[in-house]
Amino acid sequence: MQILVGLGNPGARYAGNRHNIGFMVLDEIARRYRAAPWRRRFQGEAAEAVIGEERVLLLKPQTFMNESGRAVGEAARFYKSELSEVTVFHDELDLADAKMRVKTGGGNAGHNGLRSISAHLGNDYRRVRLGIGHPGDKNLVHPYVLSDFFKEERAWVEDLVNLCAEFVPLLVRGEASSFQNKVHLAMQAKGWGDEKAANSE
Repeated sequence: MQILVGLGNPGARYAGNRHNIGFMVLDEIARRYRAAPWRRRFQGEAAEAVIGEERVLLLKPQTFMNESGRAVGEAARFYKSELSEVTVFHDELDLADAKMRVKTGGGNAGHNGLRSISAHLGNDYRRVRLGIGHPGDKNLVHPYVLSDFFKEERAWVEDLVNLCAEFVPLLVRGEASSFQNKVHLAMQAKGWGDEKAANSE
């Protein structure tokens, strides 16, 4: 069973936060692929969907960000999923707004959700890094990620979320580079981003 995880914090007060863009992607994937209703499982909200020809578990941990690994670890053990079958959508301070990159393994760049997952599972799961930009001062990071996207940012957020959902069948088939390039080119076509090649890291 492949597990697609979106990271965020539970509750209405956090719903529009930059830190919750992973939840936003999972919600759109669930809507687009007519997932079963969300229900409480694995210390999170979980729903099954068929994407392409694969049965996939969608998981939004409800443990708060810093304990995300408890939920992901429980689901992975239940389904006996390999690390290569786990994909995590998360906000990324080290990428500019509207950028997206896919990588497997590597450091957690201070992201507490990733740190928790790595502590419970190991490091070699796939990450879909959703760029939210950096406030420019490390002392401002905490309030920045827990603040809502500005009104003028919402257009690119919506486009990025929708495109991740549109092209997620490529990711499920193991074609991470194709997924990354399709999203990158589509975002460019909508006027977001620069002319740099989107090479998989």
